[in-house]
Amino acid sequence: MLLLFCLLIGTLGFYLIEDFEFLNAFYMAVITLSTVGFTEVHDLSNKGRLFTAFYILVNLGILAYAVALLTGFILEGKLKSLYKNYMTDLKINKLKNHVIVCGYGRNGKEACNELRLSNRQFVMIEKDQEILKELKSNSESPILIGDATSDHTLKTAGIDRASVIIITTPSDADNVFITLTAREMKPNIKIIARASKKESESKLYRAGADNVILPQHLGGMFMAQLVTKPVVIEFLNLMTGLSGQHYYLEQLRYEDLKPIYQNKTLKELKIQKKTGGTVIGVKDDIKGLIPSPNAETLIGPDDTIVVLGREDQIKLLKRNFLNN
Repeated sequence: MLLLFCLLIGTLGFYLIEDFEFLNAFYMAVITLSTVGFTEVHDLSNKGRLFTAFYILVNLGILAYAVALLTGFILEGKLKSLYKNYMTDLKINKLKNHVIVCGYGRNGKEACNELRLSNRQFVMIEKDQEILKELKSNSESPILIGDATSDHTLKTAGIDRASVIIITTPSDADNVFITLTAREMKPNIKIIARASKKESESKLYRAGADNVILPQHLGGMFMAQLVTKPVVIEFLNLMTGLSGQHYYLEQLRYEDLKPIYQNKTLKELKIQKKTGGTVIGVKDDIKGLIPSPNAETLIGPDDTIVVLGREDQIKLLKRNFLNN
C-alpha cells in the first residue's frame, strides 16, 4: 500500500509540477521509485528537481522497508503460513454440520481421535502453537491457531454451519465464556463442555451447555468400579479398544433408514440376524431412552436405534439399513 501510495504521489507530482502527460508522469514515477535510472522524458525544472530529490529520499526508505518485509516473509516462512491459513479457510468454508473442538489438551486430543475414527469432520481451535505441532503432523482436518473465546475465531471456524462444539480448554472460566458466546452466536448448536471443578458444572449449564463432563470425577469413578464391578468395566473396555478388541456403538436414526425399514418393529428389522449386531437401546421421541427394548418396539419418526457390534458388523449394518 505504501508503494502504491508513493507511485500515485510521484505521478501526480510530475503531472502537476512538470506538466507531463499522464503516461509520461507515470513513467517518471516508476523509474524514480524503482531507482533504475532511465533517461528523463525531458530536462526538469528547478522545482521538478527539488521534488525528485525529496521523492528519491522518501522512496529509498520505503523501498528498503518493503524489501526487508518481503524477505522476512519468505525466509521466516510467513508467506507459507499465510498460504496455509488461506487454504484452511477454504476447507472450513466447505464444511457443514461439522464439529468444533476448542482446546487440544488431553481431553481435546481424545475427542479429535474419536471424531477421526468416526470419519466426522471437525475443526480444531488451539492458541498454543507448540501443542499444535503434534496435531499438524498427523491431521488432515482444518486447524485454527487462535483464541476460542474470540467471536472472530468462532466465526472463522464456521460456527454458523456447525452442529456441535466441544469445549475442552483447561480453564473453567474460559469454558463458561466460550459456552455463552457459542450459544449467543448459534442458539441451536449442541454444546459439550469440560469442567475441572464440580462447582463449575452448574455455571456451564446456566451458560447454555447441553452436556458437562468432569473428567476427574469420571476417572475416579472408573477406577473404583474396577474394584466393585470389574466385569462391567471389562465390557466397557470392549468399546474403547483398551482390551485389545474393539466393539463400536452405532446409532441409526429413523430419518437415515432406507424407506423399507421405516415404521417397522425391531422384530421385523431383524438387525442381529442380518448383521450380527445387538440392539441395546432405543431413543423414543416420547418415552426417551429405552434400554434393552423388546422385539415389538416400533421405530417411528424421530426415533433412534443404538446398536453394539464389531467393526465389520457395523459396516454391514450401515450398508444394509442406511441410505447411501
